[in-house]
Amino acid sequence: MSKPFRFGLQAYAPASAKDWRDLARKAESMGFSSFHLADHVIGPGPALNATGHPVQTVAAIPAMAVAAEATETIKVGCRVLCVDYRNPVMLAKEVATLDFFSEGRLELGIGAGWLQNEYEAMGIPFDKAGVRIDRMEEVIGLLRASFADGELNIDGRHVHAVGFEAVPKPVRKPGPPLMIGGGAKRVLTIAGREADIVSLNFNNSSGKLGPDGIGSSTAELTDQKIQWVKEGAGSRFADIEIEIAAYFTIVTPDGEGTRAKMAPMFGMTPEVLAEHPNALIGSIDEICDRIVERRERFGISYVSFGASVIDAVGPVVERLTGT
Repeated sequence: MSKPFRFGLQAYAPASAKDWRDLARKAESMGFSSFHLADHVIGPGPALNATGHPVQTVAAIPAMAVAAEATETIKVGCRVLCVDYRNPVMLAKEVATLDFFSEGRLELGIGAGWLQNEYEAMGIPFDKAGVRIDRMEEVIGLLRASFADGELNIDGRHVHAVGFEAVPKPVRKPGPPLMIGGGAKRVLTIAGREADIVSLNFNNSSGKLGPDGIGSSTAELTDQKIQWVKEGAGSRFADIEIEIAAYFTIVTPDGEGTRAKMAPMFGMTPEVLAEHPNALIGSIDEICDRIVERRERFGISYVSFGASVIDAVGPVVERLTGT
């Protein structure tokens, strides 16, 4: 049985503290299920330019706290927190505190990290992908143990937490829903095994944004990603929510013409772009039909939009939420 649709909103660069609070409240009032940002640190300059990534002006965890304080019902979260950017015990403490103050509205997203120039600009070692994913697995274990009762006794290669009980405890047992994001086989297999929400992303093994990453998430390759999730999930696959970001969303009466202009930028044909799970280009009716088709094909029931299109996609959220 298909899961009901829900929709997230993701923002990067609020113009002011008031704009951030107002945007969170607006998302809540329009029926969005969640309000997210990403977890990036460095500002404008050559290091960021080399990544191809847009600037994120505010830090994830305090921004999540402000959004939670400004709202009442919407979930707050991050797509996704990089486990390498914080001491694991501190990360567990901070997310548990966010869950505490939001009264159980935290949606906990984590990932293994991927933006190489950001690591280097911050002086953080950019280990091989296998090491970063090993570390993420250990952090998942720490989070699970921290949310449970009892004294921690973890002395792993990457995580050390010994001789104390983690507090605060989550508002809802066994803890906030865990989202794991990624685009390669091992991460998605782990996500299938561990996550409540699997966030499908590009394969960012190049360490920066670019056409290769976008090309790794065509409809055909997304079929393969779903298979990896299934391999990890086994019998629990039906319980997992599949999420994706509609990075390329344009509401227009001329979807065909717009795709024809955009497709060469990504080295694709208009037909491939039309089916690309991260692209929603066309009229409201066409976009709604695409979202329904993708739930049937991939099981994707949770779609996140960028804040710049909040008004344009309002009718989509209103029409499909909960159906």
